[in-house]
Amino acid sequence: MITQKVFDKLSNGSEITEFILDNGVIEAHILNYGCIIQSLFVADKEGVKRDVVLGYDKAIGYETNGGYLGAFIGRVGNRIKDSKFNLNGNTYKLFANDGKNSLHGGECGFDRKLYDAEIVGENLVLTAVSADGEEGYPGNLHIKVTYSLKGGAISMEYECTCDKDTPVSLTNHSYFNLSLEDTVLNHKLVINSDYITPVDKNLIPTGELMIVEDTPFDFRKGERVGEYIDFPHKQLKFGGGYDHNYVLKNYGLYEKVATLYSADTAIKMDVLTDNLGMQFYSGNFLNNEIGKGGRIHYKRAALCLETQGFPNAVNQPSFPSTILKAGETFRRKTTYSFSVQK
Repeated sequence: MITQKVFDKLSNGSEITEFILDNGVIEAHILNYGCIIQSLFVADKEGVKRDVVLGYDKAIGYETNGGYLGAFIGRVGNRIKDSKFNLNGNTYKLFANDGKNSLHGGECGFDRKLYDAEIVGENLVLTAVSADGEEGYPGNLHIKVTYSLKGGAISMEYECTCDKDTPVSLTNHSYFNLSLEDTVLNHKLVINSDYITPVDKNLIPTGELMIVEDTPFDFRKGERVGEYIDFPHKQLKFGGGYDHNYVLKNYGLYEKVATLYSADTAIKMDVLTDNLGMQFYSGNFLNNEIGKGGRIHYKRAALCLETQGFPNAVNQPSFPSTILKAGETFRRKTTYSFSVQK
């Protein structure tokens, strides 16, 4: 069942609609502003429905605070070095919003768009157009995001077409905390990946791969998030914790790539995707903002598992391409599936 109501108004007076998807097992509150997952209620071991994502009660929180809480990210997620790239003999200059680099689409990325919404059966379909030249990117990009629930899972399906070749790497930036605690340091995390793409001091991938074995980045068998987060490793120092892209083993195949678990609630979340990589971000830059119901977003209060193309792939020939060819269709699917594991 999908219902809707007015959420709030933006500072320019535009009205935001909140769509509530509820199948009796999981309940998702989606905004047509930024395709934001504002709330996500799942049952714990006692059967109590708990909101497992960070967010805000009012539009001003999303407009004025950083962090991209719950938002749809594009045209290119993560960082592009020096806010520029070359494509088909042309140099494209982007807006620099992360030092000299471009982050998560620039000044007004997909997280700050109002989307047209349509309820199609049990699915919520949100659409928009990113115009040629918007944030410096080439081509008129037609965007479709579909949210659906099945059992204890929420799925996001992305579909895009463009009339010019353009880089596209979309993701969702939800911050998860499955526990009753103020941080995610005691969550257990499993990531099915042998490599990360290491970064420089500006968090731009170097173009190399780093094996995770015998490093603080090895989550293949499951580790407590906080076990090695402050370990004196160069890569952890660059990000103030984890803020790294993991290379997924069988990208292109829709399969489970990660599991997050909290023992105090017994809530387990599996991440399934057909994407190329996944950014594990441990909430290092959360800075005590006030969120829903007065909840304080402490440093490491939640974490993100953002399925994506490799960061800065448009400037790294060794990385899998993120270029969408004119007339072709970009499709990706990501699912967050919840259950109780006592």
